[in-house]
Amino acid sequence: MPKQPAFPSLRAAMKKKRTRREQFLAEMDAVVPWDRLLALIEPHYPKAGPKGGRPPMPLETMLRVYFLQNWYALSDPMAEETLYDSEAMRGFAGIELGDDRIPDETTILNFRHLLERHGLTEAIFADVNAHLADRGITLRSGTLVDATIIDAPSSTKNKAGARDPEMSSTKKGNDWYFGMKAHVGVDADSGVTHSLETSTAKLHDSQVWDELLHGEESSVWADKAYVSAERAARFEEQGKVWGVMRKAARGGKLHPTDERINRIIAKVRARVEHPFRVIKRQFGYVKTRYRGLAKNRAQLFTLFALGNLFLIRRKLMA
Repeated sequence: MPKQPAFPSLRAAMKKKRTRREQFLAEMDAVVPWDRLLALIEPHYPKAGPKGGRPPMPLETMLRVYFLQNWYALSDPMAEETLYDSEAMRGFAGIELGDDRIPDETTILNFRHLLERHGLTEAIFADVNAHLADRGITLRSGTLVDATIIDAPSSTKNKAGARDPEMSSTKKGNDWYFGMKAHVGVDADSGVTHSLETSTAKLHDSQVWDELLHGEESSVWADKAYVSAERAARFEEQGKVWGVMRKAARGGKLHPTDERINRIIAKVRARVEHPFRVIKRQFGYVKTRYRGLAKNRAQLFTLFALGNLFLIRRKLMA
């Protein structure tokens, strides 16, 4: 829990309106399973330094700052600057200006590297989903499958004089994109993302499939990119619903019955877009922040974990 200042400032005491940022942070503070996540990271976090040395920042403070970075799309230097500027963010992080140290950009960077080095962002994603399962949020009756393109900087005006070699180009409609893809499996009832995989942008959506299913679904829903007669037959043999949109033969026209089926499927699978909307619009993640797939993959696990909590925060708070 972030500590409360002993003597609130006069400005804070006279404040009558709660800002949207304060409301958002209060809601997320209430729904994040702090104890579970701190216990997950604590074995890997540096202990107190040698006698006389400067002790490490409190683990909870660093985790809260890391989440602030992801919610507000902040770089390491900008995260430090914002902690000085924003009273709401300092309150969330449990920092009292003048009494506590504010982590500098190097400390923030080192904490992120620690999470990446030990695969802890993927563990955070799994632990958040386990927390939701314990609360009866994920029903695991059906899975919605989809992928989204994450743009990467295409500029060559950098030290290497080249674009990120681990990203690739792909064409969607009449437009070309450069970057990576996030492939997700989403619970059809709750809208919670239960599976996540990443790839370069040029990999076709249908190439990532088994990794997105948990194996217990009674139905699966996806767009035309996932059409597969072999998968459909295998799925229907088990008495499960194959909710992949119908696709007309090359040069042919879709049968009216298939058009009606597609409209039904579209209504069901619309919920798969909600996690993408949260990380791209609510959290402002519209472009990769780092070079290479590994670092961006690590961040995506954190973003989707926080996105799950945001999507069902009302249920958790109730």
